[in-house]
Amino acid sequence: MTALFALATSLLWGLADFGGGLLTRRMPALTVVVASQAVAVVVLGAVVIATGGWSEAGPQLWYAVAAGAVGPVAMLCFYKALALGPMGVVSPLGSLGVVVPVSVGLLIGDRPGLLQFAGIGVAIAGVVLAGGPELRGAPVQRRSVVLTLVAAFGFGSVMALIAEASSTLTGLFLALFVQRVTNVVVGGGALYVSVKRGGRALPEDGGGMRVVWAALPALAFVGLADVAANGTYSIAAQLGPVTVAAVLANLYPVVTALAARGVLKERLRAVQAAGAGLALVGTVLLATG
Repeated sequence: MTALFALATSLLWGLADFGGGLLTRRMPALTVVVASQAVAVVVLGAVVIATGGWSEAGPQLWYAVAAGAVGPVAMLCFYKALALGPMGVVSPLGSLGVVVPVSVGLLIGDRPGLLQFAGIGVAIAGVVLAGGPELRGAPVQRRSVVLTLVAAFGFGSVMALIAEASSTLTGLFLALFVQRVTNVVVGGGALYVSVKRGGRALPEDGGGMRVVWAALPALAFVGLADVAANGTYSIAAQLGPVTVAAVLANLYPVVTALAARGVLKERLRAVQAAGAGLALVGTVLLATG
C-alpha cells in the first residue's frame, strides 16, 4: 500500500506541476499560487466540518503551519522556473528535494534493504534523466536552475513536515486545511508586497480578472491535486518506510514530461525515454525489495 499511495502522489504532483507551469505563462506566479490554494482552503474547510476534523487539533498542527509557510516559497520558485523553462530542466531538478525526507527517514531509523537501496539510486537517476537535462548556459536557464533548487529543498521540507502533522485520516484533513490556510496567508502577503513594489497581480494582456475567472477550473485542479498529493504522501509515509515513500512520490517529473509530450507535443529525446525506463525499474525494485 505504501507504493500505491506514493505512486498516486507522483501522478497528482506531476499533473499539478504541469498545470501550474502552464498557468504561470498566462498570469503572475504568485497569483497562481494564492488562487489555487484559496480554492483548496474552501474545499478542505468543508471536508473538515463534515468529518469533525476540529476534534483532532493538537500541537502536531505546528508541523502543518511550518509546511504551509515553506510551501508558497517553494511553489513560487518552481512555477517561475517552469515559466522560464524548459520543463525538461526544471521538472527533474525539482525532484532532488527527495533528499530531505529520505535523510529524515534514515535518521529516524528506516533501514531499506539492499534491493531497495538499489531501487532508490536507479529511480532518482531515472527521474533526473526523464526530464531530458538541458543545462547549456543561457542566463535565463541558469536562473531557472537556481529557482528550481530552492524549490526542491522547500518541497522536500514540506514532505517531511506534513508527514508528521497527523496520525489519523480526519487529523490529516485538518492538517491539510491548516497548511493551506497558511499557504494563502503567506502567499497573499507576498502578493500584496509585490504589488506595492510595482509588481502585477493580474495578467498584462488586458484580460485582467476575466483571465483569472476563465482559468478558475484549472486553478482549482492545480490546488486540489496538490492537496491530494500531500494527503496520499502522508498516508504512504505512515504505512511504510519514509525512504521508499519519498522516492516513489518523487517520480512526478516523469508524469510532467509525459503530460508535456501529450499536450504540448514536446518530443521525448532518447535520454528522457531512458530515464523513464530507469524510473520504472527503480519503482519495481522499491516495491518488491
